[in-house]
Amino acid sequence: MLSAPCCDDRRMCVCPGPRRIGIPVRSSSLPLFSDAMPAPTQLFFPLIRNCELSRIYGTVCYCHHKHLCCSPPYIPQSRPRYTPHPAYATFYRPKESWWQYTQGRRYASTPQKFYLTPPQVNSILKANEYSFKVPEFDGKNVSSVLGFDSNQLPANAPIEDRRSAATCLQTRGMLLGVFDGHAGCACSQAVSERLFYYIAVSLLPHETLLEIENAVESGRALLPILQWHKHPNDYFSKEASKLYFNSLRTYWQELIDLNTGESADIDVKEALINAFKRLDNDISLEAQVGDPNSFLNYLVLRVAFSGATACVAHVDGVDLHVANTGDSRAMLGVQEEDGSWSAVTLSNDHNAQNEREVERLKLEHPKNEAKSVVKQDRLLGLLMPFRAFGDVKFKWSIDLQKRVIESGPDQLNDNEYTKFIPPNYYTPPYLTAEPEVTYHRLRPQDKFLVLATDGLWETMHRQDVVRIVGEYLTGMHHQQPIAVGGYKVTLGQMHGLLTERRAKMSSVFEDQNAATHLIRHAVGNNEFGAVDHERLSKMLSLPEELARMYRDDITIIVVQFNSHVVGAYQNQEQ
Repeated sequence: MLSAPCCDDRRMCVCPGPRRIGIPVRSSSLPLFSDAMPAPTQLFFPLIRNCELSRIYGTVCYCHHKHLCCSPPYIPQSRPRYTPHPAYATFYRPKESWWQYTQGRRYASTPQKFYLTPPQVNSILKANEYSFKVPEFDGKNVSSVLGFDSNQLPANAPIEDRRSAATCLQTRGMLLGVFDGHAGCACSQAVSERLFYYIAVSLLPHETLLEIENAVESGRALLPILQWHKHPNDYFSKEASKLYFNSLRTYWQELIDLNTGESADIDVKEALINAFKRLDNDISLEAQVGDPNSFLNYLVLRVAFSGATACVAHVDGVDLHVANTGDSRAMLGVQEEDGSWSAVTLSNDHNAQNEREVERLKLEHPKNEAKSVVKQDRLLGLLMPFRAFGDVKFKWSIDLQKRVIESGPDQLNDNEYTKFIPPNYYTPPYLTAEPEVTYHRLRPQDKFLVLATDGLWETMHRQDVVRIVGEYLTGMHHQQPIAVGGYKVTLGQMHGLLTERRAKMSSVFEDQNAATHLIRHAVGNNEFGAVDHERLSKMLSLPEELARMYRDDITIIVVQFNSHVVGAYQNQEQ
């Protein structure tokens, strides 16, 4: 067991130049935070993205200068969506490695190895998978979408990601989207079940909107707008359905009033932008107005104070629009003439790595805030995405925040986080839900689209993602030469790789879902780019308090295009 004089007491590290973060010790005689506090209070707890209150324990030494006496083995780790304010640092668990975790708890025994069997691994990976194959005729015309596969692998408990897919019944096209929540799952849940309705309404012609409004007025059955494609685990909030419907109806009534009734082509890009902005505005307004029902009142506040990013694709014939708010991504898989695969990015991350986004933020605020609006690669030093739904702590004025908190339920008023104002908060709003819309005209060589939350892109390069999906869909990966990525490989290792390939060739794919196949690689790939069952087993068997230290929630939708239909569209226009 490694030891060093300066680190004998894990409560205080006196290494040269460390940054110390104190973590409360978990005692068997004391209740956990999750047991001591009422459930509503937890949902608003300060700047903790991963619902980790019940997992904060142990005292650790966290040295940013990585002095030799307390340097753990390097393990790539993702960053939390939120960084806590210093006032709440004692409640935030840094993503220390397993070595630090065990050292801080002074475990003397050697951990026993435990591996999941292949059936157990498959059971975990396939628990949330969903596939949909588009019928040859959708009632109007042949679709350019063959179908899609989707899946989710949680790291947070409960998972904060959401996904949605639906066919637009009153217009042509299909909607698909992934939603990455932070500070809880309330906002991502609300956006996942509401946004597509706002988009569909924005795309409806004036006559159809009038028909729907007249049906509501007369009490007749409404025209169905969307056909949802949902996994049984994907759910809708029945308690809030009436509230959500009333907000949506107000929106389409305004669209009717704004539209003169003249037939005009609807701009899909404008419709997507308007839908995103209007939903975010309704989320904010519902929280300000409140609701007589105490449950609904608290629900709308949870939705508004948490946040969510969104990446949505609208496919209509050969017209593909991607609307992105935040740091999830859309990637197009293109098959070149020689059979190789290339990745075309159809979205931009809205974070500190995007220089244009940083410049946009600085231009929207006074020059004297140039150094504080983006600090330590985060919005106001706290939030990683620079665009998101909800997150009213970064949008409302200080007076409005105080007024809502004081008039809100006791759990909200008593919580310290809701009273906390971000540092250097002078000229809100600092955050927007307005999406960046990208248009792409589909070609026969465009074979599929991958929509995924940042949990995937943190673990895999975009080219690897497209190659793995492309080879899976075409069944060509067994014919490619083995690539070892520049590593020196022994004969034994090469024999193992060849044996593994032969085992795969002798059986059908164990994954019948492209998203599942991609998650298997994202979690289980070794240094040679092959899935290592031992590594996969270890990652999937991590307990809840450790899983989020190694990866984020992963949500993936793989949309497969019909090349023959896309080619036919092109021939018709020539």
